[in-house]
Amino acid sequence: MDAMVCLRAASAYSSPRLALKSPTATSILHASKRPAFLCIRNVAAIEIGQEMSSRNDSPKVLLKVEGLTAVVAGTDTEILRGMNLTIREGEVHAIMGKNGSGKSTFSKVLVGHPDYEVTGGTAVFKGEDLFEKEPEERSHAGLFMSFQSPVEVPGVSNMDFLRMSCNARRAAQGLPELGPLEFYGFLSPKLSALNMSPTFLDRNVNEGFSGGEKKRNEILQLAVLEADLAILDEIDSGLDVDALRDVANAVNGLRKSTNAVLMITHYQRLLDYIKPTFVHIMEKGQIVKTGDALLAKQLEAGGYEALSAGS
Repeated sequence: MDAMVCLRAASAYSSPRLALKSPTATSILHASKRPAFLCIRNVAAIEIGQEMSSRNDSPKVLLKVEGLTAVVAGTDTEILRGMNLTIREGEVHAIMGKNGSGKSTFSKVLVGHPDYEVTGGTAVFKGEDLFEKEPEERSHAGLFMSFQSPVEVPGVSNMDFLRMSCNARRAAQGLPELGPLEFYGFLSPKLSALNMSPTFLDRNVNEGFSGGEKKRNEILQLAVLEADLAILDEIDSGLDVDALRDVANAVNGLRKSTNAVLMITHYQRLLDYIKPTFVHIMEKGQIVKTGDALLAKQLEAGGYEALSAGS
């Protein structure tokens, strides 16, 4: 069979660009006495391999939300009205908006808070339906949320709470549990990164903590769980300049090419420390504007009315 017949057969299967321009494909197609189906199969393998290589080179999608609607549980009060958001590995997303725009509701819906009910849309996290999972399963899968007002847990020490949380996620990943000494060795550098005293470990979870201590404790939990997607709901509220810098530095220290951060904030000052890849403006339960860090600076300078006038 001559090369032209083989070329036509391969071109019928593959894209014209690949079949005609790929050096490897050309060498296959010009091989003498090669059956057409082998040419087709080899060129197809080249094309699939190139596509997979291209996909592997680009950041993976961690979270994809499409058309998400949600109401306050047990009511018809709609909060989210068609949220769309895609977060890839290595990215930092900041959501800003007026009070009541649905920012915190969105984060709580993602982690499975019982106060809200999903009425439509989808959320896929690491390739799986997020809404098919219980809240603890979402956590074990690598989703973490830092709350605006962390709750106190009397009678449970930070050390016990952190070790149990860590081992629960490790068990979900098929990893062995860490004993007390192993865990302390794992935890110590994370304490140092947050400028937290080891005495925090002996205190009950958030009991008697100041606002800044609670926020540091939340980021310590994030560091221990090594989450793939961290949702940080106004971690800058209640922090002085030094505490904000420590918390932001700790978050930046946890960032990798394989994880991502979603921040909810009202203020530019947090974004000065944790540089966003994208800034989203939320209004009436949906994202109405997306840009880069410049968008947050424009908001800081002129407020939401200025953004609306410029849109």
